[in-house]
Amino acid sequence: MDLLDTASVVTISLYALLSTAYKGAQAAYARSADVSSASEELVRPELLPSVDVIVPCFNEDPRTLSECLASIANQEYAGKLRVYVVDDGSANRDAVIPVHETYARDPRFNFVLLRKNVGKRKAQIAAIRRSSGDLVINVDSDTRLAPDVIMKLTRKMQNPVIGAAMGQLTASNRSDTWLTRLIDMEYWLACNEERAAQARFGAVMCCCGPCAMYRRAALLSLLDEYETQLFRGKPSDFGEDRHLTILMLKAGFRTEYVSDAIAATVVPDKVGPYLRQQLRWARSTFRDTLLALRLLPALNGYLTLDVIGQNLGPLLLALSSLTALAQLALTATVPWWTALVIALMTFVRCSVAAIRARQIRFLGFALHTLINIFLLLPLKAYALATLSNSDWLSRKATGLPNGNEQQVIIRSLMAEPNATAGPAIAESIRGANLSGGPSGLVTSDSVCSGE
Repeated sequence: MDLLDTASVVTISLYALLSTAYKGAQAAYARSADVSSASEELVRPELLPSVDVIVPCFNEDPRTLSECLASIANQEYAGKLRVYVVDDGSANRDAVIPVHETYARDPRFNFVLLRKNVGKRKAQIAAIRRSSGDLVINVDSDTRLAPDVIMKLTRKMQNPVIGAAMGQLTASNRSDTWLTRLIDMEYWLACNEERAAQARFGAVMCCCGPCAMYRRAALLSLLDEYETQLFRGKPSDFGEDRHLTILMLKAGFRTEYVSDAIAATVVPDKVGPYLRQQLRWARSTFRDTLLALRLLPALNGYLTLDVIGQNLGPLLLALSSLTALAQLALTATVPWWTALVIALMTFVRCSVAAIRARQIRFLGFALHTLINIFLLLPLKAYALATLSNSDWLSRKATGLPNGNEQQVIIRSLMAEPNATAGPAIAESIRGANLSGGPSGLVTSDSVCSGE
């Protein structure tokens, strides 16, 4: 059984060397990166770029959707702002229609009602092709934006070579369970270590879906390729944010991270939904890894290390864990070296995070190591073996009765949008009663060709 012991020691040692080099470089570049919103200089409102906010939603809780739209209505942005809320064939439409009617009082808001569930990607595209702003920001329907998010992302996008930028994500329900607390820390690390280091070279590999801004000119040039993504001859229906970011990089645009643009999103509070989400994300990552590899020769050497660390690192950790467990089961010998290395690396990482974030709670992130070894690594292996599966796992497509699958209904005020009227109406929205629609609302329904 000496072979098992040797294999365990070799694999965990290789993992430690790779992880130390990768995480050390990541921490160094993350600290040196300028990931703020850049210039604070005042710009006249008429010179600010117009911004379209795209909010796809499917079976969203009415209260959660209302909180999302309120955070958009209350943005401190003096430029022209238009909002397109796309209901992707929700089965609970009767419950969310009062929310639509309340926010339709704000002339900046438009509501696109798809008769059939077509998926998040096509729901986004249905609104993008109808909108016309200089910049487009995708916001998930369970996400709340800080009041200055759009302004800060817009400042970062002043450089015309930047095609996309994302803000910092937090868990809006962080205090609910031990898992939501853990995910909130995971998000902080993903944003302020991984994305911040990538932003040092203008190559954030995934501008996350809850809050990501794109330059329209760049987006339109990639929209057909984005819409028709295939994997093994089948449409790829998830991983929209990662794939679109890779397409931006492939086209020669920079992608950025803005640490002070804060967006709070709802995260899974139970292990089952969390694992289903991670399975989707793992499949998406594997699908786009080959596309990302083609970019590396033109990018900085650190980004090559980043891709290797994110893909080879988990493989070495999985092999060392398997050999250690086999050694324990077959020889009743405790793999002390493997356990010691993993424990030491976990302690160092959590301590560095606690110091950087100035929050002692990050020491509790050590629990994530056990979840990673015993749940996430087997899940990633399963994801790799089932890459062709495009099931969302958490979505159930539901067609609405008596609906034409090829139609999109647009609900909007008859009056032309007026960007300057929004803040006053937003103030009245804060106290609106969502149990029913507002009286005296005049709307217009028109039918156009849809996805």
